[in-house]
Amino acid sequence: MIGDAYIDAIVQAAARDASIARVLREICALDGDVRAGVLELVGAHLRTHAAAADVLECVRALREDAVARRIAERLGPPG
Repeated sequence: MIGDAYIDAIVQAAARDASIARVLREICALDGDVRAGVLELVGAHLRTHAAAADVLECVRALREDAVARRIAERLGPPG
């Protein structure tokens, strides 16, 4: 399970950058299966560009329903 400190770090990044917040709200609002599929594609794309391990870990964490729910609760709904 992803800890509170990890969720806090993601939410803090979103607080500093509105584009990150917007994307996270949209991703976290997706149905779990849809979100997992989309993030699988995002992860594959990032791996072809040698993304940093922490970025790939964040993408993996967002696939978890509990993580997405906790972030959505903190950031609010999209739009």
